[in-house]
Amino acid sequence: MKKLTTNYDDGMWKGAPSSSFEKAKYLRNNETKAEAKLWEKLRNKQLGGFKFRRQHPISLYIADFYCHQLKLIIEIDGEYHDTKIQIPKDEERTRILEFNGIQVIRFTNKQILSNIDAVLKEIETCFPQP
Repeated sequence: MKKLTTNYDDGMWKGAPSSSFEKAKYLRNNETKAEAKLWEKLRNKQLGGFKFRRQHPISLYIADFYCHQLKLIIEIDGEYHDTKIQIPKDEERTRILEFNGIQVIRFTNKQILSNIDAVLKEIETCFPQP
């Protein structure tokens, strides 16, 4: 399994190429309804006091949401993620990120738009227990 490299002391970007930062900016400016709804609940340390970033470059990927303190990526999947071509790509991406110590959890657009409270409760299960 491939180890990701770091290009900053804290390893937050894991060697992300500079082109990823422009793409991430584009994605932030063109968010989906589900992304906007979840971001309203994550922004400004509203959930558990943890800082989340949206459309965060990490290695060759761009995470929908990332909390560096928790080493947690939250992905929001539209219907395209259910295709025969995309499923194995998503699985490989998750394996690589998890091998590098980053937890990945996924939700569908429908889950977020129809039951945001259940989504938030599931995210909270990733928080450290006192």
